[in-house]
Amino acid sequence: MELSKYSIGVGDRFAHQGVAQLRAIMKANQSGLEISPVWNKSNREHMYVHTHPADVRREADTAVATLGYKGKYFVDADHINLSTVAPFTETADFFTLDVASFIGKPSSEADMETFIDSCEKYIGELSIPGIEKPLHVTKELLKSIASKFLAATQQASEIYKYLVENKGAGNFITEVSMDEVESPQTPVDMLFILKMLADKGVPAQTIAPKFTGRFNKGVDYRGDLDQFALEFEEDVLVIDFAVKEFGLPKELKLSVHSGSDKFSIYPIMADIIKKYDKGLHLKTAGTTWLEEVIGLSVAGGEALELAKKIYANSYNRKDELCAPYADVIDIDETLLPSVEEVNSWTSEKYANTLRHIPEHPDYNSNFRQLIHVAYKVAAEMGDTYTSMLEKYSEIIGNCVEENIYERHLKRLFSL
Repeated sequence: MELSKYSIGVGDRFAHQGVAQLRAIMKANQSGLEISPVWNKSNREHMYVHTHPADVRREADTAVATLGYKGKYFVDADHINLSTVAPFTETADFFTLDVASFIGKPSSEADMETFIDSCEKYIGELSIPGIEKPLHVTKELLKSIASKFLAATQQASEIYKYLVENKGAGNFITEVSMDEVESPQTPVDMLFILKMLADKGVPAQTIAPKFTGRFNKGVDYRGDLDQFALEFEEDVLVIDFAVKEFGLPKELKLSVHSGSDKFSIYPIMADIIKKYDKGLHLKTAGTTWLEEVIGLSVAGGEALELAKKIYANSYNRKDELCAPYADVIDIDETLLPSVEEVNSWTSEKYANTLRHIPEHPDYNSNFRQLIHVAYKVAAEMGDTYTSMLEKYSEIIGNCVEENIYERHLKRLFSL
């Protein structure tokens, strides 16, 4: 099974927006692109919303049938590990192996030495085509990289072997994720991580590193754009080298777990993948959930009241809701509007405060981040919430489609 050159991961917490999401992707593909949709949902999201991985497969298949889509599409078991992978094996065909928690875990001295010995030919000045300065590789550097990442790649190997045993080799896409950590991986780290994966027989088709800067949930990138551009370009070149040097899949590409809406880095990525004619996987996470709340506010009346109730409940439970996402949110609580203030808002005011248009005077990134992590609140409302999604499906669907096409795909592919 082979992933397309371009793919976009679309999360859908409540599994109601598959058709709207696919409409946006098909609209972009009319320009001659072939962007594959990848519906993704994590174990944590399934637990909060009380759904099952089979629900995501059903949503994807229904959307494809409804719109007569003929291209490749996938269902991603997002951020799984050995303890959570089992329920996904039957219905998923894309597996994001999240091994971030194993970074820095100890490996045996023998394994460390075996890896370092296997890298002897790279010690010294290592030239990567396209990178201006050669990489200075020492035995000490290799030991440092091995101490950080060898255990993580071993974990990836163990999850991959489990999947081969249960699905068969070649029947799924493998992504390796190391992004949800504090310290970024450098391009030289990336090179030897890829060697470790190749040595262990993990045929990754995408890899999600941690880049410099903040990738907070639901809001734009915060960091040095020039530094991001340098890292991204060098990672692209390192991957190209690693594919040829280590025998990894030719379609191996970067996966950017954006936390949704990193608009300022989209033009950078677009220019670089065009320059080198390379692919990209973009994971947009909770964008669709936010557009559901925006759609409810736009609908007004009872739907707006429900959107206000979601904020009130999330405001009163912000510590609980934010705790699982502590590394990827940055909320200034002094800039959050009070519940009383939000309850006085019009549909337009609520939507403009939440919708990701940073230049709009009403936009509030703190409000947006809190709603982003508050889908658990909506899940606890059960049919009260999902019945509103069905009742106002046209308005909400238009918001979802516009967001993915106008704000994401058009920026990323210069449409």
